[in-house]
Amino acid sequence: MKRRDFLMAGAVAVGGAFVGRDALGRETCISPDKRRFHLKYAPHFGMFKHSAGDDLNDQLKFAADQGFTAWEDSGLKNRPVDLQNKIAATMEACGIQTGALVAIESYQDATFARKHRSQWEWALRELRQSIELAKRVRATWLTVVPGCADEHLPRNIQTAHCIELLQRCCDLVEPVGLVIVLEPMRRAVGRHGCFLQTVPQTYRICRAVNRPSCKMLLDCYHQQQSTDGLIRCIDAAGSEIAYVQGGDRPGRKEPGTGEIDYGRVFQHLRRSGYRGIVGMEHGNSRPGAAGEQAVIDAYAAVDAC
Repeated sequence: MKRRDFLMAGAVAVGGAFVGRDALGRETCISPDKRRFHLKYAPHFGMFKHSAGDDLNDQLKFAADQGFTAWEDSGLKNRPVDLQNKIAATMEACGIQTGALVAIESYQDATFARKHRSQWEWALRELRQSIELAKRVRATWLTVVPGCADEHLPRNIQTAHCIELLQRCCDLVEPVGLVIVLEPMRRAVGRHGCFLQTVPQTYRICRAVNRPSCKMLLDCYHQQQSTDGLIRCIDAAGSEIAYVQGGDRPGRKEPGTGEIDYGRVFQHLRRSGYRGIVGMEHGNSRPGAAGEQAVIDAYAAVDAC
């Protein structure tokens, strides 16, 4: 029996979707008329709560019925293990892929830029915990924000320190098939801001680390303000981009609410061969269920370009 055949067997209709059980007895979400997006857009918990309710698993099922095949949860690391397992089971049943997990997020310390034993031990400890989480929820990408710059060290020395620690991180993630994605961003932290700020800088570091487990996260919201064009970023650094996040600017809401031409950006990503996840790292521009439908419609529109 083909997979779709046994999934449909015994399924019952629930709000336009079908909820059944697969060969292993796990609940599945099936929608014969489901929208098919070109890219794996990843909503997050709370984005569809007025349409799906407060239950996290119901939100996942609602998203699957709308055609979404990926999901982000920046707070997953802090949820109880039993809830992590339930979320992972629902995602697998609904055909939803786990997006990037936040592994190391440092804003107040020069964690990677300065060679400080306790800071490096903290970073590696956080990474080990994230690896165990990734195994539980079947994730592939681990987001790393390397911290702020060190005003007392030359930039090249800071870069060398960052590369050294990233090599040690790769030694941990590579054997289990995980990938670190470095996120450059312009953010007001410390006196000198984040150490990693631009796509060219991140590209150089990824090339210097020279490991398949160290790549870049392109956050379109952040990089729209720090580069001369997202299309040029994709063309110049595409070989190192393993993950993408969106959010229109200004306002950080869904596509079509700001200045970024997401139809063109997503079309260019597809033409460049990108078939990965696009994290919907933004809020809704309008409240309630109508605002949630507006988000869905916005992605349908830009995806069709």
